[in-house]
Amino acid sequence: MTIGETITTLRDCEGAHIPIGTPITIPAGSQVVITQELGGSFTVNVNGNLVRIDGKDADALGLPVEQAHTEQKESREPVTKQQAWAALSNCYDPEIPVNIVDMGLIYEVNLVEVEHGQRVEVTMTLTVAGCGMGPFIIEDARNKLLELPGIVEANVELVFDPPWDRSMMSETARLELGLF
Repeated sequence: MTIGETITTLRDCEGAHIPIGTPITIPAGSQVVITQELGGSFTVNVNGNLVRIDGKDADALGLPVEQAHTEQKESREPVTKQQAWAALSNCYDPEIPVNIVDMGLIYEVNLVEVEHGQRVEVTMTLTVAGCGMGPFIIEDARNKLLELPGIVEANVELVFDPPWDRSMMSETARLELGLF
């Protein structure tokens, strides 16, 4: 698979219309162009519309489905903040090829000991308050954290104070997006 290559869907596939997030079904036999494959999900162009497709539906695109991590959830060593931040750096806005950490969307990460493991508490924002893809990004972040061994709860709180601006982006993100 090559980004920009036209492929034909092998089965009906559920997705979310970008940027508003409304559900859409892409019928089997549709011609799509993969525009982004990051963090385990895909952004495809279907008849001029961008659609986010979850990695669990990769087979509809003729691609292998990534298996969920099979690591044992019980862990003797607690998860560190660094590990939580690394997990979040695998989350992407389907419109932007930069992870949410480098975009400056993550404000705070805290770990709390709870019965049978740890809870991760994240405070984050979005680039704009009305982002239709926000719920997908938040759920993706939550799921990435829950894949860490020993994490039994993940709470992701969305805030808009302080409001996000480009100065919060890492230098890597600014270079990737051509924003100097």
